[in-house]
Parts: sequence; structure tokens; C-alpha cells
Amino acid sequence: MNKTCVCLLAGAVLCVVGLETAGAELRVWTDVTTRRVLRDDAAGTETAVKISAAKNEWEGFQILLRSDAAVASITVEAGDLKGPGGAVLRGEDARLYRQHQMELTKGTYRNKAFKPGWYPDPLIPLRHPVTGEPLGKARFRAVPFDLPAEETHGFWVDIYVPAEAQADEYRGTYRVKAEGGKIIDIPVALTVWDFALPRVSTLQTALGSPAGRMRSYYRERAKEGKEKEPSDWEAVEIQCAEMLTEHRLNATPWHGLGPEAQADGSFRIPDEQIRELREFVDRYHVNAINVRSPVGIVNDPEKERDKLYAWLKAWDVAAAKLDRPGVTFYIYLKDEPNDEEAYKFVQRWGRAIREVKSVVKVMVVEQTWTEKGMGGADSAWGELHGAVDIWCPLFHLFRAESAAKRQALGEAIWTYTALCQGPQPSPWWHIDYPLLNYRVPAWISWRYGIRGLLYWGGMSYWRQTSDPWTDGWTYGGEKLVYNGEGTIVYPGRDVGYDGIAPSLRLKALRDSVEDYEYMAILERKGLAGEARKVVEPLAESWFEWQPDPAEYEKARVRLAEMIVGAGN
Repeated sequence: MNKTCVCLLAGAVLCVVGLETAGAELRVWTDVTTRRVLRDDAAGTETAVKISAAKNEWEGFQILLRSDAAVASITVEAGDLKGPGGAVLRGEDARLYRQHQMELTKGTYRNKAFKPGWYPDPLIPLRHPVTGEPLGKARFRAVPFDLPAEETHGFWVDIYVPAEAQADEYRGTYRVKAEGGKIIDIPVALTVWDFALPRVSTLQTALGSPAGRMRSYYRERAKEGKEKEPSDWEAVEIQCAEMLTEHRLNATPWHGLGPEAQADGSFRIPDEQIRELREFVDRYHVNAINVRSPVGIVNDPEKERDKLYAWLKAWDVAAAKLDRPGVTFYIYLKDEPNDEEAYKFVQRWGRAIREVKSVVKVMVVEQTWTEKGMGGADSAWGELHGAVDIWCPLFHLFRAESAAKRQALGEAIWTYTALCQGPQPSPWWHIDYPLLNYRVPAWISWRYGIRGLLYWGGMSYWRQTSDPWTDGWTYGGEKLVYNGEGTIVYPGRDVGYDGIAPSLRLKALRDSVEDYEYMAILERKGLAGEARKVVEPLAESWFEWQPDPAEYEKARVRLAEMIVGAGN
């Protein structure tokens, strides 16, 4: 056995970080930052894990492996993390995944820093994400894993801190095992902060329904004779919703929900639907719901104003019965209105809906300003002001001064990304861009008072790729490459269950929503100004941000210390 001493936090020394087996020296190291480690990357030096988390928060880290010769039958085991007074964070409650890699030979459009190679992104769970049972035979398995020579591969570890956990430091050991019964121990120290993240997130999200998108994907493949549809869509819906809520993202209700016309001209949402919605909202911690548009039910918002009012009133009544005031109901009125006709549509419908002053808000995926030749809009079409409650510009089309004017009027700003648009780089969401791009948006958003994050594709847009697990080119034509566009999850069937499997990008996105919560807590405590001193140096704008992932970890600790210092 090759020995290298690593000093632990309390001064203890562990002298096991390298393992010679069958002539091979297996190098094991860890990374706690939002960083993707590629197959060709050299071995690191840090073995001990030091992380921190609030109560009701997930915190993850990577275990990375490399050897000069092949090593067979590698597994990872989670140990208990023990705190004072017998407090324990059980190892069996941790989530372990192996990072699956895919080869990218062409870079995403406008990615000038791209280098060909094998990129990890899909995560293969060691156990079923809902039942916790071992997974059966499938195309890919997490363990045992045979590590090829001269290749870096990794595992992802997720640790959940329960809301009732005792605040203190917890210590334990994770283990990497290889053939021959050899073991490498990884010391883990987790500091639990003396505050909890709220059950329902502050940042609102709308990333669509993975299960909804999967229905068309599998039905098309079934028609082509490639594979069958899942036999139990209800189970798929539940698994997808569970995964989204664990990553602090809004799940989409799959039961029918909408006003039904009555004989007297009114509309009504049945009490049974409201009951089911309440159960869904409470179970999956939902804070925003995209409601069915009245377009088509109402043909003309001006000539049929009474009918539109009656339809919206049904939602007002339902919201009162639901009695969940933190939930925002919104209509996704128009996606990227990029011509005069679309602008006129938004002006007519949006203003008519807003006049009713319903709980239902009007969302439009558009910037808060118009300027000929910029952002797909033209000032000659007129303004959308007065027709929109929730503005949702692309990252690179956000303008702080214009947005502030809308916010001052009580309107909300969300934001989103799609493809690689704009002359300047923003934190675009693709596999071959830095993993940090999925974490940065929450920091920038909080700085500018942006309250929501949207994404298209239902997180599972797999229709344009030959194989989501091996082909990252998920969107584009014959020449334009968009690696991972529209996808943040992968088909669970390939790892042993129907549903979705997570990705490194999903983990980074979850961490971003949790980061936002730290800032929101300080804001609610009247300490927004102090939080800004920490956030602004990292999040200058949608075009400039701190590229070092380690700086966000340091800043997050400072935010946590401020929360603890402020007390309850």
C-alpha cells in the first residue's frame, strides 16, 4: 500500500490515500467545488472532505479515481457521520452515484474554449431513487466499476441534513473498495449550521415536466419499434416529481386541473381538483403553477370580457380554497414574441387579463425593453408595459435599469436561457461549458431582484439525439451543435427503472437554488445590504462573474455565518 499523510481538521492523521493493487496504484481524491473533472485530468491531492450545510439542505462532493493500470471491482460505501451526544447522519441515507462519461468531439456553438474529450454528466444511482432498493440488471450500472488505466472517473455523494438535526460538526469515513478486499478511507467532516432552509423555496422555478416530455419521446420510439412505453406512467410521474422536489425545483401537477363551464355562464374548478392540488403542492413543496391559458376558451378578450372575467374568477375562488398564499398562479401567455403580430397579441390579451386583477398573473418570455434590431423586438410595435405581470428575459437580454422600473411597479422579473444567443458570453447551459454556469445564475438573479428561473424542454428533450447516454448533441441542425440543450436529466430505464436519472448539472442547479435561499433569508432579516457585499463581487452581471468555483463556497460560508450571527 502506498501511504500519503493527510492532516484532518482536529489534528488526526490518516495515512491512506493511495492503494497499490495488482501492480497498479489507485489514486483517490475529492472535490467539493462546482467543477467538472474530465477523463484526461490528472489526479488531485486533496482527500479529506470538509463541507457545510444548513438544516433541510443537501450537500454534495465528488470522489475521484485514477490509476496507472486497470483496477477492477471498485465500489464506494457511505459511513455514518457522528456528532456530539450520539447525533448521527446515517450513511445509509446518503445518495451515491457513479459519474457516467460521454465523448464530445464537437463543441457547442460559440464555445471557443471547447476541447474534445470525455465529459461526465449523467449520474448512475447505486439504488432506486424512490424505494432505495438495489437496482436490477440494466444497460449501465454504478458498481462494481472497473477503472481503466490512465483514466479519471468519479462518484458523486449527496448528504441530506434533516430539519431536526442538531447543529454541530459531524465526522465519519467513506470508503473506496477495490478487488482483493483493499480499502481506501476518506475522512468526511460536515458542519451543520444552526438554521434551516424553508420547506418551500423562495426562488420560483419553471423547468417543465420531464414526465410530460417523456410521453411523446417514448410513444415515438414505440411507433418506430425501438422500445416500449413505460407500463406505469403514474409511477414515472411520482419519481420525476420526487426528484424535482429533492432538487428544490417545482414539479408539474399531472392531474387534470382547470375551470369547467357552468350552465349559468360561470366557471368552476371542482373541489376534488383543488384537494388533489393541495396535496400535490404540500407533498412537492410547489411555489408556482403554470395554469391553462384561456385562449381558445375565450376567443376575443375584449368582446368576451365577461367570459374572461368568469374564467379568471374560478381561479380566484380555487386559490382561496387552496389556502396556500405562497403559490403563484401564472399564464404562460406567449413564448418569445418576435414579430408585430405577437406583440399585438400580448398587448390585447395581457391588458385584458390584468384589468381583472385576478390572482392569475401574466407571464411573457420577453425582455422589459424594446429597441429596433436588438433582442428580436422593434420599438415600432409598441410596448408590452401594462400587459405583463412576470417578465422573463434571456440572461443576456436583461437590463437592470429597465427591469428596476418594472419592479418598482410591482411587476416581477424571472429569467431563462436557451441555446447560445447574444454577442457576449453569459452562463449558457451546456455540457461542455463550466459546471459553474448552472450555479452562477442564482447569485446574479438575487443581486438584481430576479425571482424566478425558467427553462424549456421539460429537462428531458431527447428527441434529436441518437442516444441521450452517449450522444450529447441534443439540439441543433446539421452544423449547429448544442450539447445538452433542453436536457438536464437522463432516461432512468438505462440504469434500471422507468423515470429520470440526475446529472452533475442538476446537482449544480440545486446548489444554486439553495444558495439563493441563504441570500433570501438574509434579505428577510433586513440584512440584504450586508449580503450584497458578499454577492456582488462574484456576480457582476450576466456577462461578468467570478469563474473560480471555490470562491462561491467561501462566500456561502460567509452568508451562513451572517445568518447564524443574526439569530432567529
